[in-house]
Amino acid sequence: MSLYLYNTLTRKKEIFIPIKQNEVSLYTCGPTVYNYVHIGNLRTFLFEDILVRYFKYKGYKVRQIMNLTDVDDKTIKNSIVHGLSLNDYTEIYKQAFFKDIEILNITPAEKYPSATDHISEMVKMITELEKKGLAYRSDGSIYFKINTFKDYGKLAHIDQENLRTGASGRVSSDEYEKENINDFVLWKAHTKDDGEVFWETSLGKGRPGWHIECSAMSMKYLGETFDIHTGGVDNIFPHHENEIAQSEGFTGKRFVNYWLHSEFLNIKGEKSSKSKGNVIYLKDLLEEGFSKEAIRFSLIQYHYRSKVNFSSDIILQSSATLDNLNHFINRCQQITKEHSDIHEQVQLILNKGLKGFEDSMDDDLNISSGLGSIFEAVNELNKIFDQLGKGDGHSIIDFLKQIDQVLGVLNFNQTILEEDIKKYIDERNVARKEKDFKKADQIRDYLKDMGILLEDTKEGVVWKKI
Repeated sequence: MSLYLYNTLTRKKEIFIPIKQNEVSLYTCGPTVYNYVHIGNLRTFLFEDILVRYFKYKGYKVRQIMNLTDVDDKTIKNSIVHGLSLNDYTEIYKQAFFKDIEILNITPAEKYPSATDHISEMVKMITELEKKGLAYRSDGSIYFKINTFKDYGKLAHIDQENLRTGASGRVSSDEYEKENINDFVLWKAHTKDDGEVFWETSLGKGRPGWHIECSAMSMKYLGETFDIHTGGVDNIFPHHENEIAQSEGFTGKRFVNYWLHSEFLNIKGEKSSKSKGNVIYLKDLLEEGFSKEAIRFSLIQYHYRSKVNFSSDIILQSSATLDNLNHFINRCQQITKEHSDIHEQVQLILNKGLKGFEDSMDDDLNISSGLGSIFEAVNELNKIFDQLGKGDGHSIIDFLKQIDQVLGVLNFNQTILEEDIKKYIDERNVARKEKDFKKADQIRDYLKDMGILLEDTKEGVVWKKI
């Protein structure tokens, strides 16, 4: 089945056809490194990770670029408040970001370009836009003139009549609301508010506006037209809308073929954001004792275009689900029966589960439905578990490993028993045979204190870490 993705530009699902066969060019809006990323940000980065992983699962080569916004209103303001150079200040949060995505097992992008390393590319773009009459100067700054770009508003689906009546001024702030349909800044003349942050260029003394940064970096590494651009829904306007205008104004070509946006993560019914003060950071959840796998699973299990009301209960449920799946994996790894008479039945269950997962993921990454197919397969296999042989166990493990290429949450390294633990399990088996149940219970309780839970089955004793 072909992969269909919901394109924000057209507001419909479209079959994905890459520019280059079997290769995906993908630009993902990265963090503005003025503070730690919160779980609302991480939900978007995890959606993008699932997208990358599923493309690779389907055999595509993925060229992913994720920018780091290290110069804008927020980074400058905060660096001055903390008495640090812009570079020293933003480096703190760049490294924190890399640590967070490593913890959550997010696939690294091919490159993480920083805006401050690409000023020359931005100057080139702005110079050309000015030559074409798409930009103008005012008080030393340079603005994009949106009424010169006839398709302005096509991504956010802004009513063209409102656009004509509303575009009567200009805005210098990097971020603003949809109601402010005004000319936006490309190059900001230096003011005292910027402190020591400025570049001396042919455009004058100043620094770039936020929107031009992503256009310059994405086209440098992916070309003037590339396959996919992603971000959160709050990026649609003005950021991505402005990217389209300045990029297509610069090249005269279509900028991006598919635009994908993830929905908000809500905390207590409101969008998670630093401005609202209702943010949760990854380190907070880890300090509460939640595992990194449970946190990851809690943020990927919902369709990326659905709003999620996040709570600790969701992580607890995710943790329980993963415990069950990992316990099932452990049981499969410990099957001792050499042969079974139901291998064909097992394969039918696995094939059905895999097809259900892939069909769901091909439908705009519908991971919720895909997980349902996996859980259904595991439930069916549990019903016939006592009849499984070693070969069935291997097939099930291979099936789950294949799925986990996309999920990135399961634990397959549970088969090695430390010698002391194995010794106690063997002693308990002897005690039970000799009907010394008091000693057997003592050993079981001791292992439980060590973090090992024993379960007596028809096939023998199985264990799992707790």
